[in-house]
Amino acid sequence: MGQGTEYTGRYVIALDPSEQESGFNALRSSADIAPVERVRGAAVANAVELLERPNVSVLFEGLAVAIVEVRPEQRHTLVATAEAEASILAAEPERKVHASPITAPQQAPTEFFPAYRSDEDVVTRHSRIEIATSQGPVVEEENTTWGLQAIRATISGMTGRGVKIAVLDTGVDTDHPDLVGCIQETASFVFGETVEDVHGHGTHCIGTAAGPANPQQQPRYGVATEARVLAGKVLNRVGDGTDGQILAGMAWAIDRGARVISLSLGAPVRPGELFPQTYELAAQLALTRGAVIVAAAGNSSLRPGFVAPVERPANCPSILAVASLDKALQTASTSCGGINGQGGEVNIAAPGKVVHSAAVGGGYVTMSGTSMAAPHVAGVLALLSQGNPDASAAELTASLLSGAFPLTQLARDVGVGLLQAP
Repeated sequence: MGQGTEYTGRYVIALDPSEQESGFNALRSSADIAPVERVRGAAVANAVELLERPNVSVLFEGLAVAIVEVRPEQRHTLVATAEAEASILAAEPERKVHASPITAPQQAPTEFFPAYRSDEDVVTRHSRIEIATSQGPVVEEENTTWGLQAIRATISGMTGRGVKIAVLDTGVDTDHPDLVGCIQETASFVFGETVEDVHGHGTHCIGTAAGPANPQQQPRYGVATEARVLAGKVLNRVGDGTDGQILAGMAWAIDRGARVISLSLGAPVRPGELFPQTYELAAQLALTRGAVIVAAAGNSSLRPGFVAPVERPANCPSILAVASLDKALQTASTSCGGINGQGGEVNIAAPGKVVHSAAVGGGYVTMSGTSMAAPHVAGVLALLSQGNPDASAAELTASLLSGAFPLTQLARDVGVGLLQAP
């Protein structure tokens, strides 16, 4: 296939963890791939420079995933080799990542084009939330946000103390007075940029997942108020990036002991399109290492007339797909639905409309979208992990889903229902 605006020209290769060398030997001998640089442990944080080099393939040994450089005339041979070689589990074109605010489409799209992005659909800057909704009763948010009230985080006995949540996004405002206490470690996987967030999306998501119990200015907006945050920048200052940067961030987070990895980004998929196998294999490996991956379901719908499929990578069977709810606990008009099977289902729903959280510059902002719903789930997973520190990732996931509050909407739109804190 040719290199288009949504692809980088590189390939993502998933390898059998116990046969990584065999897979690379096969690719080297047949497809003449670029020389391989192996990264593991602390070296993962330095992968950004390797990913930027045009004649290097990068293997993340902890994930058994590689980003491979191959000449255009060798791409067909690479794919054929991957299909024939048992030690190569999947080979897929690397997609670009694009992050930008999204508004509801003016009409139902007739074709989807893959592009990652942070997926808030409304950004309204306020220093204080005024709550009123025509869809339901007024919600008082003087002390705590409507989202924390809806998921019962305000009455939970857990705080997420000692649990690590990785938020892979546009970085973080490391000087925000509400967040300086929760950031344990940072890393940028964007060449030429520090982890400092100038976009705003990552800071907002981190605030929702782990903002403090007593912020500089009320209301409280953080779910797991004593969790530790691993802030990884995988999207640049304008919200662009690649699969390689996201996978590098995942490898880093797992190596650092993250119990939860929150991905508020996505790319539209076509009806019937299969989930990305490379992400699924990486997610399966993450689960064996004790990490649950949560991802935004996406904001490509135009309800009630058009419901778009859950986006990638949330459409992977081993990644939790999170839908967005408004204050009346109705499905947000742009929230994607479980149109595709084989992992493309919505797993759970969480507050995502008019969500108040931290903003770049030390203030606050309200945003809307499944991007805002996903970190609510990440925070609750941290609470569950604190309550049962020896639980496996699969057990944490089961506890999360079994504790949801049933809603009247179709499972296609809200999964098991409304997220609930333990």
